[in-house]
Amino acid sequence: METRRRHVRHIYIFILVAATFCLVYYTFDWNWVRQTTPGLSRAEPVAHNWSTRPKPSPGSAWEDPGPYHVAYPRNYKFIMDDTEVCKTKVPFLVLMVPVAPGDVAARDAIRKTWGKESLVQGELVHTLFLLGLPGGADAEQQQEKLKQENLQHHDLIQSDFQDSYRNLTIKTMVMLEWLSAHCVKASYVMKIDSDMFLNVPNLVKLLLDPGTPKQNYMTGLVWWHSPVLRDLSNKFYMPKEVIAEPEYPPYPLGMGYVMSLDLPGKILGVSPQIKPIYIEDAYLGMCLKRLGISPTDPPEKSMFVVNPWLALSRCSLSKVIAVTTTSVPQMMSYWGKTREPGEPC
Repeated sequence: METRRRHVRHIYIFILVAATFCLVYYTFDWNWVRQTTPGLSRAEPVAHNWSTRPKPSPGSAWEDPGPYHVAYPRNYKFIMDDTEVCKTKVPFLVLMVPVAPGDVAARDAIRKTWGKESLVQGELVHTLFLLGLPGGADAEQQQEKLKQENLQHHDLIQSDFQDSYRNLTIKTMVMLEWLSAHCVKASYVMKIDSDMFLNVPNLVKLLLDPGTPKQNYMTGLVWWHSPVLRDLSNKFYMPKEVIAEPEYPPYPLGMGYVMSLDLPGKILGVSPQIKPIYIEDAYLGMCLKRLGISPTDPPEKSMFVVNPWLALSRCSLSKVIAVTTTSVPQMMSYWGKTREPGEPC
């Protein structure tokens, strides 16, 4: 009997010690340890009970944005930026192409096709590629290749955020920072994905139209009444704790949208009031709503085509501004069709 009592007493003491340890561990201010202990990595997690410790200041370098937001704003720097665009030349239109660091094939295809158009209907047009830092085991080799590529073309704008799909909102906001710092004298900018074919003459024609606004203007394939998805299995799931409304404000799809050059600065001005979500185009819609600005539908919705069922004919291509392609050869084919002589239809 005495042996059994000792055994029970030992179990009780063990449970008491374990409970005390857990209480101390999860209530101790590990943030203070992190900030005052030399050599402790900011990226190294030490506690996860956010409700029992002081909140980190917004925008601090080590703050974890969580699964639905991105690490912005931060003190990101441009580490590659030697283009003359908007510095010694003031274009009418800037084409900004966010692209993965390793996607050389897409950049070269654009340089050989619609990206090489520099004078359209008497207006200067310039194309730039925007990228973050490469990742993976060969990141240093990729970075060296990017430096060599830029020495040849001088059209890469690179910032020091990690380039990834989840960081697309960071990529867009960094793009707006660069435009706001360098291109306020230009008239328009188009952000366009690297898998798109762009009919530059049709775009310039739209922007030169007397009815096209010169300020507070944003257009593309506008999604009105886009639902906030609550299905956990969907990659665009967003909980009510992040966005309570059932719908996003209207926004042009991220595949390609145009804005007047007064908007980058205005969006950056209100973005600190809205914690950025990882859905890049929806976040821009949230910023526009805060500004009291609504995006504008293009004159014809067929001008912006996403996921066409079939490859477009020469006649159809003559009417579009931007269309998604399935491969580099298809982009090259579309370019060739628009350059053929004679009436397209």
